[in-house]
Amino acid sequence: MRKEKEKKLTLSADALQRVFGGGDQYVRKIERELQVEIVDRNGELKITGIGSAPARAADLILSLAGSAGEELEEQRVDYGIELEKSGEGAEAMEAIETDVICHTVAGKPVRPKTLGQKAYVDAIRSHLIVFGIGPAGTGKTYLAMAMAITAFLRGEVSRIILTRPAIEAGEKLGFLPGDLQSKVDPYLRPLYDALHQIMGPENFLKNTERGLIEVAPLAYMRGRTLDNAYIILDEAQNTTPEQMKMFLTRIGFGSKAVITGDATQKDLLPGVKSGLDVARTVLKGIEDIAFCELTGRDVVRHPLVQKIVRAYENYETHMRSQQIQNRKKR
Repeated sequence: MRKEKEKKLTLSADALQRVFGGGDQYVRKIERELQVEIVDRNGELKITGIGSAPARAADLILSLAGSAGEELEEQRVDYGIELEKSGEGAEAMEAIETDVICHTVAGKPVRPKTLGQKAYVDAIRSHLIVFGIGPAGTGKTYLAMAMAITAFLRGEVSRIILTRPAIEAGEKLGFLPGDLQSKVDPYLRPLYDALHQIMGPENFLKNTERGLIEVAPLAYMRGRTLDNAYIILDEAQNTTPEQMKMFLTRIGFGSKAVITGDATQKDLLPGVKSGLDVARTVLKGIEDIAFCELTGRDVVRHPLVQKIVRAYENYETHMRSQQIQNRKKR
């Protein structure tokens, strides 16, 4: 029988409140998942458990206790527990925590929240063209926007160009009310939302009026050469191979491009190939182009969203396996 071990920590009242969470929900989750017992005696935590469990729990608690003044999210606790279980632990979390890209207008730091997101941000820093591919909630677009705005404010590029294919989900643009701008705005709304949160509505409008920030449908990119710009193509899974080629050949000197998409959520007509899928095959191995694959593990929305994404990933893996087996039987 393995002997029980003990670890002690002393934390401030603010740090204790942060780590314990409302109704002690966070500390109880740590106890349950890492199989330890945590007792608070006037600011001193006594952590007991078997083997390395107390040390791992202590590392996680110290990590969660940092960043005073920031609200601790359940996703952060869940991911920290996952890292401790996998043996990646405190060092990995420190690398994520210290990588602050910028701050929102409300002063909230924008940073990667998972190792997958950290690898994605690092790839954007070191490559001219980066493909961020993964399910909803993995921060593909938001982090790309944060990197673009940071580069713009530092004077590394002279403008930001954000684009999306205007794919209709059951409706034709011509049947929607309003002028062309009001017809395409719904497709570009997620880009506006991110810009407003990071840059602020006033700065966004000022720079838009000066032509330094452009948000437009992908069709508007045809025939242009985009020099000294930070270009983001969102929802790239809804491009055709021709549109993707057109976009990539617009990139000029001094520019950087980030292409984001979810290969599992295509709105293309049946039988139409996705430009994102083709690009993964055609451009693989080319220097200065990186492909970052994000997964359900990198989802940073409500914990239920992560479970939904993983359930669909398991279902799609099972269906692909069945299709392969059925082809072998024929």
